[in-house]
Amino acid sequence: MKRRELLKYIGLTAGTVALSGSASILSAAEKNSKSKRVLRIAHITDVHIRPEENAPERFVQCLEEIKKHKVDFFLNGGDSIYAADYDTITRDRVNELWKVWSETTKEISGFEMHSCLGNHDMWWAAPNKQDSMYGKEHVVKQLGIPKRYYSFDKKGWHFIILDSNNGGGSLDEEQRLWLEKDLQTIAVGTPVVCMSHYPILAVCTHVDGGNHTDSKYISDLFYKHKDKKITCISGHIHLLDEAVYNNVHYYCNGALSGFWWERGDKDSAGKSFYKQTPPGYAIIDLFEDGSVKNQYFPHSF
Repeated sequence: MKRRELLKYIGLTAGTVALSGSASILSAAEKNSKSKRVLRIAHITDVHIRPEENAPERFVQCLEEIKKHKVDFFLNGGDSIYAADYDTITRDRVNELWKVWSETTKEISGFEMHSCLGNHDMWWAAPNKQDSMYGKEHVVKQLGIPKRYYSFDKKGWHFIILDSNNGGGSLDEEQRLWLEKDLQTIAVGTPVVCMSHYPILAVCTHVDGGNHTDSKYISDLFYKHKDKKITCISGHIHLLDEAVYNNVHYYCNGALSGFWWERGDKDSAGKSFYKQTPPGYAIIDLFEDGSVKNQYFPHSF
């Protein structure tokens, strides 16, 4: 094999190990070798756990694999359960789905997991709004999170967890006011990770839709805080995607469940793929200087 062909082959082979959300950002992180990595995070999203399709056992296998990356904690991007939001879903089915979630995530009980709400997580078909299982508060309890939106800090990084599920993919007025205040309170130069279920900005949403409907408002707000280093992560559309706008990086990582744990359809590029995106998870390295390395790892479980 000629040297040029050999190098091309090696490059193609290496590319099958992990899919990076951005070659440019990956290179920047690699070049800045003097910057110390301060956190390694597992980003899982759209698990859509359910008892069918051998999904519980396959999910546990995924979690076991993720732990080998020696992550510090998990960010869960929503749609944790298969679907509670349809009119035909019964109370027993909702309880069954959350029970499977609780049992399978015991595999990572030794890790912190910070979650956001997905559009399929809420049971809107409860008899009335006073029912304890109705809507978002029940999901907040099942996920063990403080509120439907919140923020926290770790090792110099500020994390913002949003609730995208308002009017078909947006922030409500209460949350907007909170987000504005939250960004104002953090110091200049603070690196920020903002997690939402719906992508705030994504390239491939022109195909299926699914973007935040208030993308302009949020991106304008981020521009007002360009003195911070903001990175956004999301899920929802089951597609791997990256966008950069005003120096804010938006990573949409693929669904851990892929094609909802099923084999796929005529548009699937491979087994359990959603279109061209394989099922998988992301490992995100955060560095002291605010740089980010987002790597997507397909799985075959």
